[in-house]
Amino acid sequence: MTQRYSYSKVDCFSQCPYKYKLRYIEKLQRIQIPTADNALLLGQALHTGIERGVERALETYQASFPILDNLQVNEMIKLESLIPKVQEILPIGECEIAVATEEYIGYIDYLSKTEKGVDLYDFKYSNNQEYYVKSSQLHVYKYYFEQMHRGLKVDNLYYVFIPKIKIRQKKSETVMTFRNRLKKEVKKAEIKLVKVEYDEAKVEAFLKQIKEIEECKDYTKNKTKLCEYCEYQGYCEKGEESMILPKNEKRNIEKISKKVIWIYGAPFSGKTTFASQFKDAININTDGNIKCVDTPFVAIKDEVEVDGRMTKRRLAWEKFKEVVAELEKKQNDFKTIIVDVLEHLYEHCRLYIYEQMGITHESDDSFRAWDKVRSEFLNTLKRLITLDYENVVLISHEDTSKDITKRGADKVTAIKPNIGEKIALQIAGMVDIVARVVADGEQRTLNFKSNEVIFGGGRLQTTAKEIALDFKELEKVYDEANKGIVGANNTRTEISNVEQEEKQEEQENERATRRVRR
Repeated sequence: MTQRYSYSKVDCFSQCPYKYKLRYIEKLQRIQIPTADNALLLGQALHTGIERGVERALETYQASFPILDNLQVNEMIKLESLIPKVQEILPIGECEIAVATEEYIGYIDYLSKTEKGVDLYDFKYSNNQEYYVKSSQLHVYKYYFEQMHRGLKVDNLYYVFIPKIKIRQKKSETVMTFRNRLKKEVKKAEIKLVKVEYDEAKVEAFLKQIKEIEECKDYTKNKTKLCEYCEYQGYCEKGEESMILPKNEKRNIEKISKKVIWIYGAPFSGKTTFASQFKDAININTDGNIKCVDTPFVAIKDEVEVDGRMTKRRLAWEKFKEVVAELEKKQNDFKTIIVDVLEHLYEHCRLYIYEQMGITHESDDSFRAWDKVRSEFLNTLKRLITLDYENVVLISHEDTSKDITKRGADKVTAIKPNIGEKIALQIAGMVDIVARVVADGEQRTLNFKSNEVIFGGGRLQTTAKEIALDFKELEKVYDEANKGIVGANNTRTEISNVEQEEKQEEQENERATRRVRR
């Protein structure tokens, strides 16, 4: 046995060996957008709520997003009502029990003691009961739990099905009118407890599958109807390596040496001046705001050359890609790359794709254009961010034009970078931290995420909420993180990764089987 297996790992191999190779051997992942209805995030919130209460669940859910919006508030309203319903039907027990043997690793959602042993429960936030009841997941849990706890028997296996309420806001409805209707629908929802009879044959099939994985040398592609819903479809069919990012998992923060930060703020708040404090910087500039700093820069703009009656135009995005290619050569002594400002680059990218496709707006070819613009922009930006330089600083202006209606009907103004929400969420996943520059008279500060309506946060763990807009102060934040303040037990980290893998696999499988049935 060369490695530990989880249920999600083996299930992935049974679907498609090539998909298993990409996910677990090459550890390749698509860029994931944390949408409001993301099954992994909602599942984590539900588990937290069942164990620690509704408010803790809402905090967990909110913390997964750089900023709150109305769609996320809608999901929180559902959680508020559904969590107490689950708690009411469960006997006294224990949440999230790790099962770790030499061969297997996983976690059980809930265990309850009986007279002779325990009952095992697994929570599913799903309307697709048929799919899960046929699954071997609970049978595998029972088998390995009993191996780990000799003499302790699992008496009963249960699925706890928590229904998904899927209604949309009508054009004629206000936000609060819709939410009143939503609350009524959630109130009517029933939690279903479904007992599953243990089937030893399913465990035998699982163990046989592990043996096949151990002996596998040729990870073949299993082409089925489900390929259309696979996260690796583009890579599998076209080999587009640019579509892939490293695995979405926590890094060891003690090893952070490269700083990748995204700052945003109002015009003239000091963003560019702050960025110029980074060592040996080059400013990839789109707005011409470099008069007050002495940083070397490259102007990103359309270039027009007139030769007699002929006019040749080179688009700004082409210039930017050339700069990235030149930086990749490392034939320079720069240590910091500054992109100033990010949203202008995105607009340049749009115009570049328009010209390539012969369109004037994404809606002219809505099936492809939106995706092509986003892919071109994000993949090129990823190339830049992953270059071997000491620092990368992304700069944006701030946008305060969007209002959010909170659960109590209060309206608040969201403060976020001036770039599309989907793009912003994906960029936030590429950087260490997102911070807002605030100018209050002569005082300039760098503010990290302080509440749910200010876009910010990231994987860099810090106790600081606000620091002076000074490079030395930012270094202290990184120093704090590098001391290992947020340490993690290795076994718990491995279990946490398995939780994420299983929820992601469930999300993909459920979405695919639901659409195929249609």
